[in-house]
Amino acid sequence: MQTLAAAGELQRDLQGELTYDGLRAAEAKGSKGGRRPAVPADKTGDVRTAYLEGRSIAALARDHRVSRGAIRTAVADLLPDHTADEEAAPALELLVTLDMPGKVADFLRTAELEPAKRAALAQG
Repeated sequence: MQTLAAAGELQRDLQGELTYDGLRAAEAKGSKGGRRPAVPADKTGDVRTAYLEGRSIAALARDHRVSRGAIRTAVADLLPDHTADEEAAPALELLVTLDMPGKVADFLRTAELEPAKRAALAQG
C-alpha cells in the first residue's frame, strides 16, 4: 500500500514540475496565459475616454454589451480609492447602555480610573 502511495506522490510531483516548465516556456515565447479580456484592446481606449468624460460604468457596460465588472477592469486604474472615505468616517455613537447592579457597579464607582474611562462609565 505504501508503494502505491509513494508512486502517486511521485506522479503528482512530476505533473507539477511539467506544468511549471510548460508555463515558463510559454512565458518565454511571449504567450500570455489566462482568459481574454471581455473589453477588447481596441475598445479599451474608447471605454476609458468615455469614463473620464463622465459616462457611468453601467451605461458603458450596456453600450459595449459586457458586464459592469469588465468595464471596472478596463478602467481600474482610473477608479477613485475608497480608503480616504473610510478614514474620514465619523466616530460611532454609543448605542448601548449598560446597567451593572451590585458589587461590580460599586467597585467601578470607587475604583481609580482614567478620566476617559470614567466618562465612558458615566455614559452607561
